[in-house]
Amino acid sequence: MILADSSTQSVLQVIEQGLTTGAIYALIATGYTLVYGIIQLINFAHGDVFMWGTVLTYFMLTKWFKLTTPISNPFVLIGTVLGLMAICMITCALIAFTVERIAYRPLRRAASVAPLISAIGASFILENLGLFAIGPSSLNVPNLFPNGSLNLGVVSFKYIDIFVIVLAVILMYGLSTFISRTKMGRAMRSVAQDTEAASLMGVNINQVIIITFLLGGALAGAASVVYAMRLQVAFFLTGFEAGLKAFTAAVLGGIGNLYGAMLGGLFIGMIEAFVTAYVHDGLKWADATVFAVLVLVLVFRPSGILGKQAIVKV
Repeated sequence: MILADSSTQSVLQVIEQGLTTGAIYALIATGYTLVYGIIQLINFAHGDVFMWGTVLTYFMLTKWFKLTTPISNPFVLIGTVLGLMAICMITCALIAFTVERIAYRPLRRAASVAPLISAIGASFILENLGLFAIGPSSLNVPNLFPNGSLNLGVVSFKYIDIFVIVLAVILMYGLSTFISRTKMGRAMRSVAQDTEAASLMGVNINQVIIITFLLGGALAGAASVVYAMRLQVAFFLTGFEAGLKAFTAAVLGGIGNLYGAMLGGLFIGMIEAFVTAYVHDGLKWADATVFAVLVLVLVFRPSGILGKQAIVKV
């Protein structure tokens, strides 16, 4: 690799970009790690649930509500984005619930390879439905946030980047609080620790699994809105691309580990940002570097950075 000219590139600015991208990956990765922590299943359809959130964002902005230009009033802007996000969170949660009910639940007691194949099949179905809905070309998603930025010394924060970071912090804190302090959260932790014992103690396993899929889908829906507007794109393969990196983040942090998913997402975002900024043809090398780091972590620490049982300990 050849180092690129970095004289105009602020390290702090690169960190800001890495944090923003990583925050989106962390929100998606949480869905992977929640499901795996509860039922030991890699939900390969999760990325495509996220993709449908970006598609829905495109249709809501361009076809239904006709919102194609930035909104200057901050209160109207935040209210509009939160409204869009609520619709996407509910829709993606329902898609995730449907996938669990049709593709996963009937195979819950089958050999481990059967749910895996079913998950891959569900992913392809959602992906091809996306292809049918929007076609093979990427679509331009309007960004409702103004193009300006908030300058803090040498670091410049775009308004949408500020929103993404704040959103991720609030949602992650809310999820952590839900799991650690609510009755359902305690049920989720008990199922993650020992499903049979939890069932004997009166925990409704099906209800816990449903809530887990709903939470994962809702987080993917929230991430999809800001992802679509930040990159201004909706594409039927978005779920594969972003989902694969989010899955990598979950494995890197420790699949089944809530805090590991958050850390892994930020770590992946940082790697992408620094490789893109400081390596010649960085965009071409970013993905390869991310997965090379994943391989090294799995070789020397197969359980990931934080291990895989933090959902039990929250």
